[in-house]
Amino acid sequence: MKQKKIKTKTPGVRYYEHATRKHGIKFDRYYTIRYKLNGKDKEEALGWASEGWTEQKAAKHLAELKEAQRTGEGAKTLAEGRKISEEKEAEKKKREIARKKEAITFDEVFHQYIVQAQQDKKPKTCNTERLLYKNWLSKTFGDLSLKDISPFTLEQLKKKMADQNKTPRTITYALALTRQVFNYARNHDLFSGDNPVSKVKKPSSDNRRVRYLSVEEAKKLLQSLKERSLQLHDMALLSLYCGLRAGEIFNLRWEDINFKDNSIFIKDTKSNRNRNAIMTCEVKAMLERNHAAATHDLVFVSAKGEKIAEISRTFDRVVDELGFNKNISDTRKKVVFHTLRHTYASWLVMSGTDLYRVQRLMGHSTITMTERYSHLSPGHLKQAMSNFEEYIEENT
Repeated sequence: MKQKKIKTKTPGVRYYEHATRKHGIKFDRYYTIRYKLNGKDKEEALGWASEGWTEQKAAKHLAELKEAQRTGEGAKTLAEGRKISEEKEAEKKKREIARKKEAITFDEVFHQYIVQAQQDKKPKTCNTERLLYKNWLSKTFGDLSLKDISPFTLEQLKKKMADQNKTPRTITYALALTRQVFNYARNHDLFSGDNPVSKVKKPSSDNRRVRYLSVEEAKKLLQSLKERSLQLHDMALLSLYCGLRAGEIFNLRWEDINFKDNSIFIKDTKSNRNRNAIMTCEVKAMLERNHAAATHDLVFVSAKGEKIAEISRTFDRVVDELGFNKNISDTRKKVVFHTLRHTYASWLVMSGTDLYRVQRLMGHSTITMTERYSHLSPGHLKQAMSNFEEYIEENT
C-alpha cells in the first residue's frame, strides 16, 4: 500500500512515516523534495530521519537546486549532484593513486614482489634474490621512489659491485632482479614509467664452463665418492652418464623410471621442457639396486626421509682430495657437481654425436645452449683439422 506523503511547513518538502520504526519519540520519517524542472513537476527522494535528514536539511538542498536552475551553475537535480560528487570522488582517488605512484619506493615494491615470487619461484631462488636485495639493491637505491631510479643510478650499482670484486654474472643477476621488480610494479599499476634497466648495458662475461673430466678422472671421482657415500656416488653417476642436473635428480621419482625401455622421464626442468634420458647399463643396474630397497616415491631422499635440497659438501671434499681444483682460481675451470653434466655433453660431442641429438639429450631450448656446454678438447679439434687436411689431399 502506497504511503501518504505529508507536507511540511517548507513548500516542496514532504515526508512519509515508517509504519513501525521510531526515531526518538516519533515514527521515522522519509523526506522527499518536489520542484519544477523545465516546466514539469519533479520529485526526488532524500532519506530517513534516522539517517540524518531533517526538514531544514531538505529545505537547504531544495534551495540549492532552485538556485542552480536560476543561475545555470551547479547540479539542477539530486541525481545530477550525486553524479558530480561521484566524479569528484573518482578524480580524487585518481590523484591519490598518482601521488602514491610518484612516492612509492623500491623497498616497498620489492616487499610486495617477493611475496608473489615465493608462490612462483623455488625457495633457493627467492633466498638468492633476498640476499641481492639486502646487500646491494636496498643499500644503493632502496629508499628512492621508482621514478627517481635512473639508468645512471643503476650504473652506480654496477660500479659499486664491480669495485667489491663481484663477478659480471652476479651484477647481471642484480640488474635482472631490478628489472623484475620494475615489471611487477608496472603490471600492478604501481608505476607507469619506462623500466630503467632496459637502458643499461649488462657487464660482458663468458661464463661457459670449460672444465670437463677425462674418463680416467671420472672413474677416480666415482670410486672415491662410492667409498664415502654410495648415494652421492649414485647421483653423480646419473649426472655423468645421463646429463641430469642436481635439481632434476632431487625431483626424480620411481614413476619416472621405465626399466622396460631403459629411459628416465625428466619433468619440470630448468628449461621448462620435459625430456627422456637414456640409461646406460651401469645406470640401470644402479637404479634397479636402489629400487629393490626403495621405501619412498622419490628415488633419492635425505637421511630424514625428506627431499634432498642440495648436493652434499662431501662432493667438494672428495674433489679437493683428488686435487682436481688445486691452484685453480677461475671458477670456469673448477670441478663442481655441474661439471658432470658438462662432461656428459662433452663426451657426447667428442664421440661423434651431432649437436641436434646432444641438444635433445641435454634438454636445451636452443642449439646455442648446446654449443655453450659442449666444448671440445684442443686435441679433438686438432684431430678434426687433421681429418680436414686428409680430405683435401685425397681429393686433389
